[in-house]
Amino acid sequence: MFIDSHCHLDRLDLTAHGGDIGVALEAARTRRVRQFLAIAVTLDDVPALAEMSRQHDDVVISAGVHPLHTVPREPEASAIAECAERYQAVAIGETGLDYHYDAIPREQQFDRFKQHLIAATECQLPIIVHTRDARDDTLALMREYSDPAVGGVLHCFTEDLDMAREAVSMGFYISLSGIVTFRNATSIRELARRLPLDRLLIETDSPYLAPVPYRGIPNEPQWVVEVAECIAAERGISVDEVAMQTTANFYHLFRAAAPQAPSDVYDSLANAGLV
Repeated sequence: MFIDSHCHLDRLDLTAHGGDIGVALEAARTRRVRQFLAIAVTLDDVPALAEMSRQHDDVVISAGVHPLHTVPREPEASAIAECAERYQAVAIGETGLDYHYDAIPREQQFDRFKQHLIAATECQLPIIVHTRDARDDTLALMREYSDPAVGGVLHCFTEDLDMAREAVSMGFYISLSGIVTFRNATSIRELARRLPLDRLLIETDSPYLAPVPYRGIPNEPQWVVEVAECIAAERGISVDEVAMQTTANFYHLFRAAAPQAPSDVYDSLANAGLV
C-alpha cells in the first residue's frame, strides 16, 4: 500500500482518463495507492479541493499559498487557519521559500512563510514546506516559528543531507519525489539511502516531475510506486517495506488524516506495530 503525500489533483492532465479525476484515482488504486493528499496552491483552491475530498473518501487536502504564486492580498495567519479549519484540511501549505526565481520578492515570501508557520502552530496542523536555494532562511524560520510537536515535511526535497538532518532534528519529515529516479540525481539517491526510513515520505508532486520511465509526460499519482521502488532499490530492501513505513510515517505526521484512512490500511499498520 502506498500514499501519494503530495499531488496537485486539481491540476492533473486528465486527457488519458477521459477528463475524469475519478478514473485517474482508480488507476492509482489498482496499483495499491490508498490515500492522496491534494495540495492547495492558493486559498482560493481550497473549496474545490474540499469538494473533491467529499466525493472521494481517500483524498485529504491542505490549505495554503505557494511561495511563487501571486495573490491579490497576502493572507494573515488567522485567515490561513480559518480556511484550514472551515474546509477540514489536514495540513498547512504548500508554502515556503523559493529563491531560484524572482517571481515574488524574497521579503514577501519570507513574511508569507512566517504567517503559514504561525497558522500551523495555531491549528496544530503540520506544515508542507517548499524550499529551493533558500536553505538558511528556511531553517531559521522553521527554527523560530514551527512547533516540534506538530512538525511538517520538506516536500520534493532537493537540498543537501545536512539540511535534511537539521530539519529532521526539528521534527520534520523529508519527502522524495520522482526526481530520485532521474539519472543525474545522485545526491537525492544518497539521501534515500542515508536518512532514517521512519523520516521519509513519498510523493509525485503530479502533474510535475514524472519519474523514470515516464519523464516528458504529465505525472500521475499512480507513479508514486516508482518512487518507492527506487528508494527500495537504493536501500536494498523490499518495496513493501518502503510502502508500509512511509504509509505509517504519513499517518504519524498527518494525524488528522488517520480517521479517514481506509480501515484495512490502518489495521495492517497496527498489526505491524507501525501505528
